Amino acid sequence: MKVLIVDDDADVRVFVSTVVEENNHTSIVAKNGEEALAKIKEEKPDLVILDVLMPKRSGIKLYRELKTDDSYKKIPIIMLSGIAKRTFLRSQEALTEFGEEGVPEPEAYLEKPVEPEELAETIKETMA
Repeated sequence: MKVLIVDDDADVRVFVSTVVEENNHTSIVAKNGEEALAKIKEEKPDLVILDVLMPKRSGIKLYRELKTDDSYKKIPIIMLSGIAKRTFLRSQEALTEFGEEGVPEPEAYLEKPVEPEELAETIKETMA
C-alpha cells in the first residue's frame, strides 16, 4: 500500500514515514499541498496523511479539492494536525457557507503529537 505523507515539518515527515514503513507500507512524502497534488496525480496513493496548516496550498484547501474531485474523493485521508478537529471542521463549514460544495469528514483525525502505536492503528483501521 502506498501512503502519501503531507507535512511542512521535516521531523513529522520522518516520524510518519517510519511508522508507515514499519507497518510494511510504502511512504511517499510532500512538504506542501502543491507538491502533494502533483504526487497524488503521479503516484496514485492508497491513503493520504495530511497536515492542516502548510504553506503553498493548505491542508484545508487540499482536503476540499480532493473530496470534491471524482478522481480522488475515494482516497481515504487521515488528518494529522496540531489544530483541534473542531477547528478544522469549522473551517470546512465556513467554506461551504461561501457557496462551495459540502465535504464529508475525514476518515480519521489525529491531533499532534501522536503516539506511533495510535498512528499505526489508525492507518490499519482506515484501510480495513
